[in-house]
Amino acid sequence: MKERSDTLTLGTLGTLDHLQPGFYFNCPKGATFSERSLGKSVEAYDGYFMKEFNERLTLKVGLLTLLTAILWGGMNVSAKISLAGVPPFALAGIRFIIGSIVVCIWTVSIRIPLRLERIERGALIQLAVLFIVQICFLYVGTNLTFASRASILNSSYPFFTALFAHVMLKGDRLSRLKIIGIILSFSGVVLIFGESLAVKDLGYLAGDLLVLASGLLLGFRFVYIKRLTQSIHPGKLLLWQGAFSIPVFLLLSYFFEQGFQYQITAWVVVGILYQGLVIAGFCFILSTILLRRYMASRLAVFHFVTPIVGVVFSNLLLGEGISPWIIASMLLVGMGIAIVNSEG
Repeated sequence: MKERSDTLTLGTLGTLDHLQPGFYFNCPKGATFSERSLGKSVEAYDGYFMKEFNERLTLKVGLLTLLTAILWGGMNVSAKISLAGVPPFALAGIRFIIGSIVVCIWTVSIRIPLRLERIERGALIQLAVLFIVQICFLYVGTNLTFASRASILNSSYPFFTALFAHVMLKGDRLSRLKIIGIILSFSGVVLIFGESLAVKDLGYLAGDLLVLASGLLLGFRFVYIKRLTQSIHPGKLLLWQGAFSIPVFLLLSYFFEQGFQYQITAWVVVGILYQGLVIAGFCFILSTILLRRYMASRLAVFHFVTPIVGVVFSNLLLGEGISPWIIASMLLVGMGIAIVNSEG
C-alpha cells in the first residue's frame, strides 16, 4: 500500500499498464491527478489506480435500491406506450434531454464542477458509445415485442452484472453459488425464446434478441459506471453521458425516421415524462450515487422485482396477457438473480 497523496503522477504509479482499463486514455507523461480533476484525492492500491468503495448495505440503502427497481418496472411499459406516437431514436433523444435537465438542476444545486478534464474524455466517450448502443437495442427491441417480455429480458442484466463484475471489479468475484444462479436465470430467458419459436413469430424473436442484448450491455455499463464513479462525480458522469449521446440520437432520428407520423396523445406525453423525469432523472441519479459506494452485484439483486412490476403494469395498462411461459420465466429469472447475489 502506497501512501495517500493529494496529487499523484504517472511516475508514482509506474506504467500505464498498472491503471485500471477504461479510466484514462492518452494521458501525457507526468500528468497529475488532482482533487480538481478527480473530485477527491486518490491512492494507489495493490497495483490499481484507486481503491473501490464497497460499503455494507444498510436498511435505508436497500429500500432506496428497491424503490428504483420498482420504478424501473414501468420503463418498458412507458416506452411501449410512447413508441405508439414517437419513433425510437427521437424518443431516446427527448427522454434524455428531459433527464439531463433534472441532472443539471441537481449538480448545479450541489455545486459540482462540470468541466471535462482531458484525462476523463476517453472513458466518458466510451461510456456514451456503450450507452447509445444499449438504448438503441432497448427501444428498437421493445417496439418489436411485448412490453412484458421486454421487461423480463432487459431485467436479466443483474446476472450479466455479476459476470462482468467478476472480471472488472477486484472485490466482486463469482462463486459456485453465483454460477448456479446465472444458469437458472438463463433458463428463464430461454423460456421466452421458446415461446417465440413455439408460435413461429420471428418478429417477436428479433425483438427478444435485441432486448436481451440491451440487458447484457446494461450489465456491462452498470459495472463500468461503478469503476468510473470512483474518480468522477455521478452528476458529472451523467451529464457528459447525455451531452455525448443526445446529439447522436437526434441525428439518427433525422436520417432514419423522417417519414414517421407523430401522434402526440396524453398517454404518449405521460410515457415520455415518466422515462425522462423518473427514470433518466431520479433513478439515474440515485442508482449512480449508490453504485459509487456499494458493491455492484449486491445492488443488482434488488432488481429481480423489476420484471414482476413490468409484467403487472403491462397487464393493467396495455392489456397484455400473462401466459404460463411468462410466469415461469419471471420466476426463474427472479430466483436466479437472487441466488447470484445471495452471499454475504
